[in-house]
Amino acid sequence: MLQHGPLLERLLAGDFICKITDEDAYRHLSLEQTQQDINHYLRPLNRRLVSNDDHSVFFLGYHELNKDAREQLSSQFALTVQSLLPLLEWLQLVQETMGRDSALTAGDTIKLQEFVLRTEDNQSLRQRLSQLASDRFFNSQSEQLDSQVKQIFRRLKEHGYLLQPHAERQYYIVTGKVDYLIDLIRFIRDEEHLPVEDTPTQETLL
Repeated sequence: MLQHGPLLERLLAGDFICKITDEDAYRHLSLEQTQQDINHYLRPLNRRLVSNDDHSVFFLGYHELNKDAREQLSSQFALTVQSLLPLLEWLQLVQETMGRDSALTAGDTIKLQEFVLRTEDNQSLRQRLSQLASDRFFNSQSEQLDSQVKQIFRRLKEHGYLLQPHAERQYYIVTGKVDYLIDLIRFIRDEEHLPVEDTPTQETLL
């Protein structure tokens, strides 16, 4: 298992691996033999390699939902729900601001300055973005639109939803973790019956 050591360390640390974040690692994890090797190693830890419905991102799940696993999942779920609504609002804002017909998916590119310019021209979008930036998940203290947007994108990058290929260039690539997020939102909507589809835009997004 030494050849899989670095991958295992990243997965056990909670990394989401997709073509955007690490194409070589993603291709490696797509191999059936690699999946079998990793799952064999993880079995005593009650973990296993899983992917989303579209197989665009890999991450770890539990092999069996025993008491400890359920407690851990409940804790993770509570933290996820806290950030779910601001993340959903951000997805909607991008879709509306950039005039997209569909939700963001892995590989999509967002140009920061283009997003700022389009938001500036729409008072409703500006107000929504200002409210979103002040949410505790993004925690912006600024009243300036440009600073608010930069803080939002900085936090999304920190949490693995966006990748910034070049630090000096203000454009971002959506990672597979966004695909995972949308799948999670759909699951919560369908299985947990939480109110995540209160508006027509949310229905379109999901």
